Amino acid sequence: MAEISLADVRDAAERIANIVHRTPVFSSRRFNEAAGAACFFKGENFQRGGAFKLRGAANFLLSMTQEQRSRGVVTFSSGNHAQAVAIVARELDVRATIVMPADAPKTKLEATRSYGARIVPYDRLHENREAIGRRIASESGATLVPPFDHPWIVAGQGTATLELLDHVSGLDALAVPLGGGGLLSGTLIAAKSLNPSTKVFGVEPEVANDWALSLAANERIAIPVPETIADGLRTVQPGAVTFPIVKSLVDDVLLITEEEMKQTIRFLLTRLKILAEPSGAAGAAAVLHRKLPRGLKRVGIIISGGNIDLDVLAGICGGTG
Repeated sequence: MAEISLADVRDAAERIANIVHRTPVFSSRRFNEAAGAACFFKGENFQRGGAFKLRGAANFLLSMTQEQRSRGVVTFSSGNHAQAVAIVARELDVRATIVMPADAPKTKLEATRSYGARIVPYDRLHENREAIGRRIASESGATLVPPFDHPWIVAGQGTATLELLDHVSGLDALAVPLGGGGLLSGTLIAAKSLNPSTKVFGVEPEVANDWALSLAANERIAIPVPETIADGLRTVQPGAVTFPIVKSLVDDVLLITEEEMKQTIRFLLTRLKILAEPSGAAGAAAVLHRKLPRGLKRVGIIISGGNIDLDVLAGICGGTG
């Protein structure tokens, strides 16, 4: 297991303080009534770039040497990590090349380009994004910034939970969206170090269940590219760094349906006036649809992002349920 400690998360929080926002924590009586618990949302949809990914990207680039930064960075991402790397690279005057799927949400693609990054499109069904990124890094001398599978990324993502637990005490559980596992790993390190009795649940779509399968098999299982509306949770295999952390510390991985995500997005938007993308709403969906074990009275929920195309949102809000 990668040696990542609470001290690393605290150091990351101090390191990135001038770049990231300390995002709000809020609650809703209507949501609490529907979920059967007192819920506290960590609004990473209000983060710069619209997602928690800025935390890990900032910690990574700020942990690099100046000589490394002078050669630029390259990464691969469906959108939120892409935007995060582009934002931090612009702040630090670092050249950034982003490998993004050609079918990435338009809002994420356009935002990433607007921050000055060079976009290299790829076909997610027939090309390997990591291989493309590594080739570009090798040819250019740039540093590869992985979207989740690195100790610096994990420590940075853990700062969101550190802030939440500093704001709200006595939480029985946390519900965290689960894609590559960077956010969940950072959450586990922060939460379990501060209070080992706090239950922590990862949440992934039923159709993108690489984590559930991998934990059941006790090894990293790869799945085909999943067809889910949660574009940020379309990972096909747990990370080499994140898998052992999650395996050793997580209480459970919960599965949600596509319709449950849609219903939760509509609930958050119409009742709380909060915009969450499908990936960002995953933790809330598990809590709203009572997937957590009974008896958990105070639950923290990370809304990991709010970047969603308007046409996708219109399709979701035009549904019923």
